[in-house]
Amino acid sequence: MIELGFIHGRFQLFHNDHLNYALLAKEQCKKLIVGITSPENASLIREEVDPHRSEAASNPFTYYERYNMIKLALLEAGVKREDFEIVPYPIERPEILYNYVPLSATSFFTIYDQWGYEKLERLKSLGYGTVVLFDDREKKMCSTEIRQKIVDGDDWKQMVPNAVYEYIVENDLTRKVIQLLQK
Repeated sequence: MIELGFIHGRFQLFHNDHLNYALLAKEQCKKLIVGITSPENASLIREEVDPHRSEAASNPFTYYERYNMIKLALLEAGVKREDFEIVPYPIERPEILYNYVPLSATSFFTIYDQWGYEKLERLKSLGYGTVVLFDDREKKMCSTEIRQKIVDGDDWKQMVPNAVYEYIVENDLTRKVIQLLQK
């Protein structure tokens, strides 16, 4: 078993596929670090490989809100709090990543597109160990689709862990999504 593993993503919002990704990685390591990419939405760096990721409408939630969604979902899924950490992970600035996740950690990947391959190569070149859990698997769901369902008033509850749904509703975060997407 790997001592220290990590996953990363924007998690704009944390949905069931994200939870499955985290749980698959956690099964293979003693401790899991969850890195939240683009932690500072205001200073998003445009990625030519995936320009959509830097748009304001694609990033409605703050680092703090995403941190709470992830923490609540993992706890609800039965992962002990001492078995995971959540950290900022500015993948857009690879030269500083070691400040957030030690090079001794192994990065777990699910690859759906060219951006996934780009991240894999970036982390390999920095010296991180990598494990690809899925490669070119068809995405079952994406945060963009869920955010659009929120705007359209469609049902999205079954697409996210219950703890995430409750957190979003209790904190009136649907309003923020609607305001950003209707601009």
